[in-house]
Amino acid sequence: MSESLDQQSLYFLPLGGVNEIGMNLNLYGYADQWIMVDLGTSFADEGMPGVDLVAPDVTWIAARRERLLGIVLTHAHEDHLGAVSHLWNDLRCPIWATGFAASVLRRKLAEKAMENDVPVNIYKPGEVIKLGPFEIRSISITHSTPESQALAIETPCGTVLHTGDWKLDPRPMLGPQTEVEVLRSYGDKGVLALVCDSTNVFNQGSSGSEGDVHDSLMKVLAGRNGRIAVTTFSSNLARLETLFAVARHLGRHICLVGRSLHRFIAAAQENGYLQSIPNLVEEREAGYLPPERIMYVCTGCQGEPRGAMARIAFGSHPSVVLERGDLTVFSSKIIPGNERALYRVHNELVSRGIEVITEKDAFVHVSGHPSRDELAEMYHLARPQIAIPVHGEPRHLVEHARFAQSLQVPHGLVPRNGDLIRLAPGVPEAVEQVPAGRLAIDGDELVSIQGGALQQRRKLAFNGAASISLVVDRHGHLQAGPQVKLTGVVNGQPELTAAEIAGEIAAAIDRLGNGAERNDSNLEQTAIRTLRANLRTLTGRKPTVQVHLVRLP
Repeated sequence: MSESLDQQSLYFLPLGGVNEIGMNLNLYGYADQWIMVDLGTSFADEGMPGVDLVAPDVTWIAARRERLLGIVLTHAHEDHLGAVSHLWNDLRCPIWATGFAASVLRRKLAEKAMENDVPVNIYKPGEVIKLGPFEIRSISITHSTPESQALAIETPCGTVLHTGDWKLDPRPMLGPQTEVEVLRSYGDKGVLALVCDSTNVFNQGSSGSEGDVHDSLMKVLAGRNGRIAVTTFSSNLARLETLFAVARHLGRHICLVGRSLHRFIAAAQENGYLQSIPNLVEEREAGYLPPERIMYVCTGCQGEPRGAMARIAFGSHPSVVLERGDLTVFSSKIIPGNERALYRVHNELVSRGIEVITEKDAFVHVSGHPSRDELAEMYHLARPQIAIPVHGEPRHLVEHARFAQSLQVPHGLVPRNGDLIRLAPGVPEAVEQVPAGRLAIDGDELVSIQGGALQQRRKLAFNGAASISLVVDRHGHLQAGPQVKLTGVVNGQPELTAAEIAGEIAAAIDRLGNGAERNDSNLEQTAIRTLRANLRTLTGRKPTVQVHLVRLP
């Protein structure tokens, strides 16, 4: 088992970020010492009612935390650092982050009163971090948030290039271009493995430039007489810089709507970014401006019910109101799984006479991840011996590995979360499967996605609930008619159905014999069986049932 790993071998272990897009967690091990690259969250799916986010299960590495030398964060997106505040108490190791990522992280730690507990070390782009047998050099790459870094991880077995999220953008609106020549220099020296972003492997050509989005938005938004509301990810600072530049040119004031926007912009300004926001106004002031003079920048680009755009669409936002003839722009990609919530917001806006523009209607978004031409260029620069696709669903990873091998990469591996992969020496292969999985972030708790509370919620969501109240004397005879309440179980008139079932329960209890047949357990089970038998006939549902039994003295 993993306790007897070869001390002279280099291992790669993803515990998140493969089999899904998001929730990145990657481990590298040599001589029984480990480093972690990123520790992120991902969106919950519809099967987790009441849960917005999930985090990776770190049980395996937490049991070895004395051998975990540190966590190195590649950038400030939630799917790369969002789980730190939830899981650090299990790991208790130092963290390295760029200045901007550290500013974002400290705000998240402060929400849990942990900002003084967690050692956060700041590294500058291009610096080298030495952790045990690992020498890690950061390489600036272009992404949608500033100071995004690839990592060149040098080990006694060879160099691994871990790309993080990246693209090749000739006209970035924020931050430098990807350091192509640095990548090429590592390729010249020899790269053992390239652990690389797979998000857009099916997209032909290149991902496009943020500068081109700027030019397109200028055309799309020019000449509009109504209010404009644009929603994007709060962490997409490159897009925010684009929107601010467009608003400045069009003579519109900017109003930021949503707390996470304020948090990210404050972190950016601490590090010298987004210093000039044109004519910034508060939400309550914005309503007094002429419609043609305001641009709202909002959270909620994925249709999140608590996001600003959904609240505006359904008229529940306390300060921001849109009217017929106004324009909304969804300047983001639709993340798979969010379609239903997002289309609900779109439809509500359109039904109110408010125009909706998405990436499918106009060029209002460009990805921060590489398409095939950029991936091909990365492989041309790095020339690795091993391709390890990450940051994708299984279909992305399989296609990426196939694509890499078509570019003459000798080995293409398709990992699963929990695959312990020996990179060197010898033929790269998965040598073991370690425990891996997802945890639901349920309020302030981390719980198993198969845990009791979530299972109960799922059952309630699909089958509803029923309650039965029984009042009996000390001999177990009814002293009043049973009271039945049905929630989310039947359509039409649930009160009438409940009254009919209450009568059936009373009749069933009356048929019981005396003595032990009328103990609490038998009374409760008789009531439950009767209710379920009636509902099975009427609806086919098996609701969660709760019995309240009162026995009078």
